[in-house]
Amino acid sequence: MTIGWHFDNTYSKLSNTFKEDIKPTPVNNPELVILNDQLAKDLNLDFSKIDKTELSKIFSGNVLPEGSETIAQAYAGHQFGHFTMLGDGRTILLGEHLANKNKRFDIQFKGSGKTSFSRSGDGRAALGPMLREYIISEAIHALNIPTTRSLAVVKTGEKVVRENLLPGAILTRVASSHIRVGTFQYIAAKQNIDDLNTLIDYTINRHYPELQTSEHKAIDLLNLVVERQCQLVVNWMRVGFIHGVMNTDNMAISGETIDYGPCAFMDFYNPKTVFSSIDKLGRYSFLNQPPITKWNLARLAECLIPVIDKNEDIAIKIATETIDNFQNIYETKWLNMMRDKLGLFGEDKNDLKLINNLLNWMESNQADYTNTFCHLMKIDSSNDSKFENINFINWLKVWENRILINNGSKEKSINLMKKTNPTIIPRNHKVEEALKNANENNFQNLKDILNIIKKPYLENENLKEYKKPANLNGIKYQTFCGT
Repeated sequence: MTIGWHFDNTYSKLSNTFKEDIKPTPVNNPELVILNDQLAKDLNLDFSKIDKTELSKIFSGNVLPEGSETIAQAYAGHQFGHFTMLGDGRTILLGEHLANKNKRFDIQFKGSGKTSFSRSGDGRAALGPMLREYIISEAIHALNIPTTRSLAVVKTGEKVVRENLLPGAILTRVASSHIRVGTFQYIAAKQNIDDLNTLIDYTINRHYPELQTSEHKAIDLLNLVVERQCQLVVNWMRVGFIHGVMNTDNMAISGETIDYGPCAFMDFYNPKTVFSSIDKLGRYSFLNQPPITKWNLARLAECLIPVIDKNEDIAIKIATETIDNFQNIYETKWLNMMRDKLGLFGEDKNDLKLINNLLNWMESNQADYTNTFCHLMKIDSSNDSKFENINFINWLKVWENRILINNGSKEKSINLMKKTNPTIIPRNHKVEEALKNANENNFQNLKDILNIIKKPYLENENLKEYKKPANLNGIKYQTFCGT
């Protein structure tokens, strides 16, 4: 039976500076946990006639698809501000699959064994973190935010050592590419202009074909990447998503969300929220995601200096101006996004004050970020006493008056809000419940949460338990990277 793989591998044709030719390490007893049937369909792949045993072999790397050319990609990165030469230490790219209209997708295994970039790592992954990436990446996709996707997860039948012994797993990840800011950092560190130009041309051909005839490819590329990253982070802020580890190697040039490690969604609004157990100083907190994005983009700009202009001083000036534009671009996009969240049409000089007053109230009263906007949309049934607070009631009156500006109405505003504000997010305690049970070979909670997050903007009174934040009784919720 033909599955429909259609590999056309271009990255593997680049010089060895960019990658290592390597095959996945076979596993003892692979077992398919989950297959994303809808994504498979979108990719023009048909696994319906393949039994579970064979699927397990395919998605573990024990049997490689025809046409694949397996490689580990080289890249560097600033990890918590410190520069390191990295690369795929536990991931292997199978190749580039062509789907509808020859749209190109990387197919990658995560947890597939050691490579020359593994350093002291074991090249493996645990089941929990791979399922977390599956859940959260699919949630982000359903929220209409650019992201890598998850095609399958298999258990390896082997244990991995982390805090304790955990079941091993391999995730199959789908991305428009895995070119990162860190990829440019790696090539720039090699100080080979030809390789840098090769990477620029490759990236443009892959993601920004409108620049193919540009006379200023490097700076034009930087400008477009700045634009996409601004939009991406604004969307994260819209839904309360905290990436958790925004190192430069975790920023995709395509503008997709990539590398779901200690990620989570914010419950109670606090701009300083950090979930990652390794982020001791809050570098990647909710509030810091925009400035860290700018910082990461500045690292990309540094890589491009040698090819922006022959005169280094001029090149630095041009690159600096581009990075400095980030703040205005971001603030404009963020303000417009928040207007949509509040159902505000047009502009008013007091909009920023109105927005900040709400956010400040939410922080002071520990209001749930998602549910506050649901309450404003009249689809909240929790009867939360917080919304009887006099300060909130006074704010509400100002908001309702603002709605009427620019020919607005309550009905029009709520319709706009429903397109912007999710009613369902993957609640942290529900994710943890699914992961805990999965480690014990019970996948029902996993199936339930994956089904529910498919329609995050849907009003459904039957999903009350998925709308409530966890009561942690003062215990700080933490997530873990899994490496």
